[in-house]
Amino acid sequence: MTTPLSPAAPPHDPPAEAVAPLVRGVAVLTALTEAGGTLSASALERRTGLARSTVDRITATLARTGYVRQEGRDAVLTPRVMELGNAYLAALRLPALLGTHADALADDLDESVSLAVADRDGIRFIHQATRRRAMSVSFRIGDLLPAERTAPGPLFAVEWTRPEWTHWRARRATDPTDAGFPALPPRGTTADDDFEARAERARRDGWALDDQLIEPGLVAVSVPVRDPHTGRVACVASIVSHTSRHTAADLRATLLPRLREAVTAMETELREAAPPRPGPPPSGLAGWTTASKHELGRDFVESLARGLTVLTAFGEGRAALTLTDVARATGLARATARRALITYEHLGLVTARDRTFALTPRVLSLGYPPLSRTTLAGLAAPHLRALTDRLHEPTALAAPVPGTDPAEIQYLAVATASRVLTVDITVGTRFPAARTSLGRALLTPDEPPGYALADEELESGLRSIAVPVRDRNGRPVAALNVATHAARRTLAECVTDVLPHLRTTADHLQTDLRLTSRFTRVPLT
Repeated sequence: MTTPLSPAAPPHDPPAEAVAPLVRGVAVLTALTEAGGTLSASALERRTGLARSTVDRITATLARTGYVRQEGRDAVLTPRVMELGNAYLAALRLPALLGTHADALADDLDESVSLAVADRDGIRFIHQATRRRAMSVSFRIGDLLPAERTAPGPLFAVEWTRPEWTHWRARRATDPTDAGFPALPPRGTTADDDFEARAERARRDGWALDDQLIEPGLVAVSVPVRDPHTGRVACVASIVSHTSRHTAADLRATLLPRLREAVTAMETELREAAPPRPGPPPSGLAGWTTASKHELGRDFVESLARGLTVLTAFGEGRAALTLTDVARATGLARATARRALITYEHLGLVTARDRTFALTPRVLSLGYPPLSRTTLAGLAAPHLRALTDRLHEPTALAAPVPGTDPAEIQYLAVATASRVLTVDITVGTRFPAARTSLGRALLTPDEPPGYALADEELESGLRSIAVPVRDRNGRPVAALNVATHAARRTLAECVTDVLPHLRTTADHLQTDLRLTSRFTRVPLT
C-alpha cells in the first residue's frame, strides 16, 4: 500500500544533527491535535508508531511543560500549548492587524469570514469570524486544507514555482482521497480536478470561488490581501456560506464587491501599520528544564522540553531571529538551539534564510485547532474538578445574564462533591445576582477584599465564597465559587481555608483565558 504524501510529514529522513526526542514529541502533539485533543497512551502508540515506554516519557514531559494533562489513561491537550501557535500568529501580525476588519465584515453581512495563509500546497486558517447557527462552518484556526478544494487555493497557486506545482501533483497522486488533511471529509470520486485551470482564472480575475468543492452545500468567495511592500499575497480573505443562503453565483454578484472593499481596507491597514514593538522574550526557560530533569529523572525528556522553548522565542517584533537571538531568548547553549532549529526546519516548522530563522504556519498544527474553539465553561471544567477534589466541596462558574434588571447570574459549569449533603445546582440555573456570592463578586469586582460571601441568603444552610474571573483586558467576565453547608465551615474558615485555593484556581483559569483569547474569541458556552 502506498503511504500518502501527507503535507504534515517530512519527505525525507531527519538529518544527523536532528534531535530525535523533539521529532517524537512533535509527532505526539500532532497526533493529539488530529484526534481532537485527547488520546489514550495505547492510541498514541498506534498512531505514532512509538514504543509505549517512549510515549509515556514524552507525555510525562509534555505534562510537566503544561502542554498536556493526564486524565486517567488519556493525554489531553491543555490551553498552554496554544502559546506555540500564538508565537507564530504574533510574529505574523496579520491576525492582529486584519482581524477586526474580518470581524466587522462578518457582522455586517451575517456570514462567516476567514483569513488564510499558504502552507506549501495547502491553505491554513489564521483567523475565523464564524456565525453561530444551527448550520455553520466548523473550520478552526490552524486547520489545514488542500489548496485545490478551496477558494483561497487558486489565488496562492498563482505564485507557485515549478517545484511547488511538482510537489502538489505528487501529493495528489499519492493521496487521492486527502487522507493527509484530517479537517476534511474524504475526497469523493466526482471531485473537481481542474485546479490548474482555476488557478489561471484566479490570475486573470483576481478572485476565486469554491462551489461545493469541500462538501455539498458549502460555498465561498475569496480575494487576496497583498503585502504593500512586496506585492505578493500576504493572506486571502474569504466569505463562506452555504447554498440555502447563497449560491456561488450569488456570492460573486452580491458579496464579492463587499469583500473587495474590506480587502482594500486591510491593505491600507498593512501599508500604514507602525513597525512592531518587540515584547520581552521568554527568560529562564533553560534553567526550568534543568530543574525539572533533576526532579523527575529519566521520565523527563530534557531535550524535548528545551526544544519546545525554542518556538516561544519568536513573537511580535521577533519574526526573524538569528541563532544568537534564539539562544539568548531561551537561555540555551548555541549548539542546543542550533540542533533544535535544524530539527524544526526538517519538520517544516521553521524556515531558514540569510542566517535568520522564522516560524511557518505549520506551527499551528501543534494543538491549536481543537483548542481554538474552546469556551470559558470548557476552560473552567478541569480547574473546578481539581478544586472540588482538593476541598471536597462543590464548585461553580457563573456569568452575568445580559439585560436583566435586577441583575441575574447563570451557572456555566459545576463540579459536584461526593457528600451525602451537598449543593445540587445544575448548569443553566439562574439566580438573582445580589443573593449569591457569585453575583456579588461580579457586581463589586473591585472591592478591596477581592472576594464576596453569601451566608444562607439563597437557601438556609448554604454558605459560599466567590472571586471574579477577569479576561486579558482585566474586565470581570465570570466568577468562581465554593459552596458549603454552614455546619461544615464558618465564614472565617471560608476566608482563611478556602479563599487561597479559590484564588489560585481563578489565577490558573485566567492564565488559560489569556492564552486562548489572544487570537480567538472565547464564548461563555
